[in-house]
Amino acid sequence: MTMTDPLGDMLTRIRNGQQAQKETILSPASKLRANVLDVLKREGFIRGFSEREVRPGIAEIEIELKYHEGNPVIKEISRVSTPGQRVYSGIKDLPRVYDGLGISILSTPRGVLSDSEARDQNVGGEVLCQVF
Repeated sequence: MTMTDPLGDMLTRIRNGQQAQKETILSPASKLRANVLDVLKREGFIRGFSEREVRPGIAEIEIELKYHEGNPVIKEISRVSTPGQRVYSGIKDLPRVYDGLGISILSTPRGVLSDSEARDQNVGGEVLCQVF
C-alpha cells in the first residue's frame, strides 16, 4: 500500500520515538527524508542517521535521536506543507520559529535547506516542516 505523506510519517516516528525515550528509530528510506535528516543533523537536533538495505531494492534509515539531560532536544516538530495544501514562502516571508530558536526546513531549487541557510543563499521555496 502506498503512503500519502512519507515525510509526515517520518516526523511522527521521530515524535513518538522521543516520547518513548528510544535511542534509535527506523523509517523507510527516500531521498527527501535523507535530505531533511541531513538538515536536522547539521542544526544539532539529531545525533545522526544511517541508511541500510533490508533486502534488494528496499532500504530503511536508522535515526539516532538526541537527548540533553534526559529530555528530548526536539521539543516540537510539525509538518507545515502537506500533500493536500502546499505552503510556499518567498525569502522576505520566511517564518521565524520561536524568534529564531527553532528552524523551518524548506525545499528550494538549491536543495533542502534550513531557513537560515535559505536566507544566506537568498532563496525561497516550499516550507516542509518546523522544528523547535
